[in-house]
Amino acid sequence: MKNTLLSLNTYHYRRGGSDAVFFDHQKLFQDIRWNTVAFTMHHPKNTPSEWADYFADELEFGHDYSFLQKMIMAGRVIYSWEAKAKLKKLIRHTRPDIAHAHCIYHHLSPSVLSALREEGIPAVMTAHDLKIACPAYKMLNKTGICESCKHGNLLHVVKNRCIHDSLSASILVGIESAVHKTLGLYKNNLDKIITPSRFYRDKLIEWGWPADQLAYIPNFIHYESYTPHFNPGDYFLYFGRLAPEKGIDTLIKAALAAGIRLKIAGTGPDEQKLRQLLPDSCTTIEFMGFCSGESLWSLIQHARAVVLPSQWYENAPISILESYACGKPVIGAQIGGITEMLIPDETGLLFESGNAAALTGQLLKLQNMSDAQLQAMGRAGHHFATTTFTVNRYLDSTCDLYQSLGVKFIS
Repeated sequence: MKNTLLSLNTYHYRRGGSDAVFFDHQKLFQDIRWNTVAFTMHHPKNTPSEWADYFADELEFGHDYSFLQKMIMAGRVIYSWEAKAKLKKLIRHTRPDIAHAHCIYHHLSPSVLSALREEGIPAVMTAHDLKIACPAYKMLNKTGICESCKHGNLLHVVKNRCIHDSLSASILVGIESAVHKTLGLYKNNLDKIITPSRFYRDKLIEWGWPADQLAYIPNFIHYESYTPHFNPGDYFLYFGRLAPEKGIDTLIKAALAAGIRLKIAGTGPDEQKLRQLLPDSCTTIEFMGFCSGESLWSLIQHARAVVLPSQWYENAPISILESYACGKPVIGAQIGGITEMLIPDETGLLFESGNAAALTGQLLKLQNMSDAQLQAMGRAGHHFATTTFTVNRYLDSTCDLYQSLGVKFIS
């Protein structure tokens, strides 16, 4: 016999960081000889799964649906009876020892948590974002950082049009969050919530979550898969999504003021707007487009430093760990969980989020550092990450958490 882990997530392909954790988490437990079972939504990009017959029907808001279809989808966003029924069938077929949810919000809905409770399966969820507190996930809207809903008045979601600046989407998500909170669908059905940063743990407590329901377990990456290059290059690098909350406009302004070389790797909704910030004569800033695999690792390895100019409450960015794994220091915005992953003047530098002048100063500081100083920073970051954010720490902490919920490990 083997233990069985049931993992829940919206997608069954690597669409973003939380999906990568979903797959990597399963692989860790497969490596210690657990059975793993997945429950997600059907999607054309899904990787094959032996459990696909149990998956929930696809729910994608960007498609051209009729009014009736949209009304049905709105109901499923709030509480999906279909996802709940299919999950119950899967549970009865596999009888998992524990369930671990990742991103389940709109597409599966917390109805799946009700199913776990009714079937007597201990339930854990990793908080990859702040959705279980803030209806808009990020505590951010067009006005900047926003915590207006902290005391329970969700009308702010509609007033500020927090969801894609859309009135209809904001109304739907406001109703969704009000129903979920009133019925306690997350609080009453989750045994534990894992936060990858201490910042998220503290923020959720501020928003009314019981401290004993939260567990801090930091992220990890497989450092043996990376080759560190400690020799500094002649350009700074941003890699990631080109979206408003990432603060790339602040980085571009600072890079122009500092006169340094900057490469921007990634795509996203802000790309054209960001390109327009460059003077016609600019030759120091390059947009590299989407990069992955060896081309991305080469960009990181040959950079002078990586810059993370975020303007929202970042959780525990894997990009910092990837930069350290490649032997590079990081300049990070002093916001969210970034501060606990960066040791100032040792593994990198911090600056006030959104402050282009402050970032300009930090870019110039690293630009003017000697190669020996930058190499020392890169080595310090590599040591910090490979001794703190390790696979063994993550796995041991997660196993301890599962056992605390009554899971008996079969040797």
